[in-house]
Amino acid sequence: MLITLLLFFGSAVAIYLACEYFVNGIEWCGQHMKLGATAVGSVLAAFGTALPESAVTFTAVVFGQTPEQKDIGVGAAMGGPLVLATIAYGIVGLVWWLNRNRLKASGYIIDADGRALAKDQIAFLGLFIVKVSLGLIAFAWKPWLGVLFLSAYAVYVWREIRSEHGQAEDAELEPLKLRPSKPGFQWAALQVGLALLVIAGASHVFVSQLEAIGALAGLSPHLVALLLSPVATELPEAMNAIIWVRQGKAKLALANISGAMMIQASIPSALGLFFTPWRFDATLLVSGLVTGLAMVVMLVLFRRGRMDARALTAVGLLYGLFAGWLCLS
Repeated sequence: MLITLLLFFGSAVAIYLACEYFVNGIEWCGQHMKLGATAVGSVLAAFGTALPESAVTFTAVVFGQTPEQKDIGVGAAMGGPLVLATIAYGIVGLVWWLNRNRLKASGYIIDADGRALAKDQIAFLGLFIVKVSLGLIAFAWKPWLGVLFLSAYAVYVWREIRSEHGQAEDAELEPLKLRPSKPGFQWAALQVGLALLVIAGASHVFVSQLEAIGALAGLSPHLVALLLSPVATELPEAMNAIIWVRQGKAKLALANISGAMMIQASIPSALGLFFTPWRFDATLLVSGLVTGLAMVVMLVLFRRGRMDARALTAVGLLYGLFAGWLCLS
């Protein structure tokens, strides 16, 4: 048990430190590619940090030998958006709230382009509604619809890069950690690649130790897949959010979460449709309803154009309510 806990906390620290290098390198990559904060967060950073949870779904649905193992993949595909829509956004609100004086913020209002992010939420909600609806019905050609989810994500990436929010911005960047004197694109890309390797390896250790803790606590594999594993695999997004918000770059943090949610609504869903029957039980359906509720609340906040850190923090509590219901049911 002691070794499990040491590996658990050690891997969490490794993920945080690697994320420090990742966000620093990805910002320099974005500047060299002449991308703005929204595109950097929603496309470049989101794609990199979404690798651990996508790998969990891929491994479970493609190489799983039993229905229970494939169910873990489906649970992870639903748990990822749930964690992002609640805990990840809640972390942004909480960290901003706690650091508002140091950031010289205007009260509890977060400085970010909420109206631009609202467009992402509408796209996610539309895709997510289709994703959940397909889990309630069965028909022979359902697997082919996975192609539509992959196409939807490709369109999203194209729109983000081509949009007016994807233009280069004159933001002050910290020196590149790997090569401060010569922050060329090659060095920035190398730093991002090395950081991703550490994040992937540490995330694998973190997930395995979390599953071991779940087994010691007597939790079922289905519960671990829906609750604990997504929390672990979404840790890079959470760490990025903490780092960027503390630096006063809430736009990057929110865009990273928004982009990761689009990935979670499309790529794991496509894998699930390709390799499983994609049928939901009551637990998965409730998780989808909680995710949808959280996103509706976020959409309202974003459309107002003035995001209150206290409201974002409260959204994170929805995950606790769902966890409590799941443990008692």
